[in-house]
Amino acid sequence: MKMKLLSYITYCAGALLLLNACSKSWLNPAVPGELVTTDSTFLDPANAEKFVNACYTQLLTWEQSSFSWIGVTSITSDDADKGSAPGDLGTDKDQLDNFTYTATTPSIATVWKSNSQGISRCNQALANVPQFDTSAALKSRLRGEALFLRAFYYFNMVRTFGEVPIVDTVIDANNPADLEKINDRRPVPEVYALIERDLQEALALLPNKEQYDPKDLGRATKGAAAALLAKVSLYQQKWDAVLTLTDNIMSGAYGSYALVPDYTTIWREVGENSPESLFEIQSKGTVPFAAVQQYSVVQSIRGGTFNDGAVVLTGWGFNSVSEDLYNAYEPGDVRRNATIMSIGDTLFDGVVIINAVSKRYNYKAYVSRTMESYGDNNDKVNKNIRVLRMGEIYLMNAEAANELGQTAKAQTALNAVRQRAGLANTTAASQADLRNAIWQERRVELAMEHDRFYDLVRQGRAGTVLRAHGKDFVDGKHEVFPVPQSEIYASSGKLTQNNGY
Repeated sequence: MKMKLLSYITYCAGALLLLNACSKSWLNPAVPGELVTTDSTFLDPANAEKFVNACYTQLLTWEQSSFSWIGVTSITSDDADKGSAPGDLGTDKDQLDNFTYTATTPSIATVWKSNSQGISRCNQALANVPQFDTSAALKSRLRGEALFLRAFYYFNMVRTFGEVPIVDTVIDANNPADLEKINDRRPVPEVYALIERDLQEALALLPNKEQYDPKDLGRATKGAAAALLAKVSLYQQKWDAVLTLTDNIMSGAYGSYALVPDYTTIWREVGENSPESLFEIQSKGTVPFAAVQQYSVVQSIRGGTFNDGAVVLTGWGFNSVSEDLYNAYEPGDVRRNATIMSIGDTLFDGVVIINAVSKRYNYKAYVSRTMESYGDNNDKVNKNIRVLRMGEIYLMNAEAANELGQTAKAQTALNAVRQRAGLANTTAASQADLRNAIWQERRVELAMEHDRFYDLVRQGRAGTVLRAHGKDFVDGKHEVFPVPQSEIYASSGKLTQNNGY
């Protein structure tokens, strides 16, 4: 039973590490199954980078960034419904939509397992990169990247499950202490402390984005580390840290970033790695593939009819946009039509949606087959997933300033986001009104970007909002997801379960 758990805790070496490096192609995996007769790993200094590349390739997997993640982070929220056809449950997406999931729900187990694999890959990189004969500068940068990514995977884990094991070294299956470590859920503050340490060190080690070679586009930067640390601080209500970090990002202390003028371009191919972006998952949808597996096709229009001659990426239709989100936008807000595809809309590439199974779909997941580098594979497309961007930095800045009593500063940051959306400045003035205005702005600015459920939980209003949306949310239970029963079995019962499951 323990070996089943260790199969993914220690998984990271071998062919998955053998990646090429050239722009996005540094994420391309080598041909699987190739026989290696001798271990010459540490004889080639180039392999140091490949250990860290493996930390990134986990982000491309179906398990990490596609169906299960979409279900747990988006379909659970009031921004989305299960979608697809009524009888197509997507294994368990109906359970996630209705909060009837249990500790045996497959999507929840996938999220636990995949993020644990990501952590394991980062631990392997941190342990092995120092063994290579390469420059100290490169070793420092690679360590910073691995620390950033380990923090990212742990942030996913702690937000989703609460207490989780802290595994910050490579596990030795023959060491009883290591086996105990992987079965010992640690208090949430301890997990956040690890994340903070990783990000603070990464912030010191990583270069600004301008200091990278063009072939390394998409790697973690000082700006990415600062942004994630700000978000981690936001979830702990460490307002002074949030304000300082976001002020520094906005002033250019960690690289050149800015709100792009046109919100509608952010999720298109032309908006990849723009000044808006601090970190995004790089997806290459042309040969050789290095793409997020089926992220777009899972959410694409199902059963659609279109204008004559239209060539459209269609798909399964899950994670359809809720009517509640559609109605959440103010009149004139350009973000609604940039976020939501509705029946009757004309898309940026000339496609007209005449009919479809659902009324609304996630435009941020749409890939044009005629105006973008689509390639020839519906399952692997050129669609970067935006993870950290300036719209959120401004709103974190506004929230921190408001909580610290700096009303004018909070209004300035909030209004910058509203003005880009084509809206008038906020009229909120009291701390309570401004807090609600910022929370509302987060919803419409970051809609369908996998944050809404976690936002409602950290704001302490998940039950109120989600029950009003018709979901069976139970206070004191559904703020976190159950520890997968498969993991409890694999630990011989040593892993404990969350309340209510």
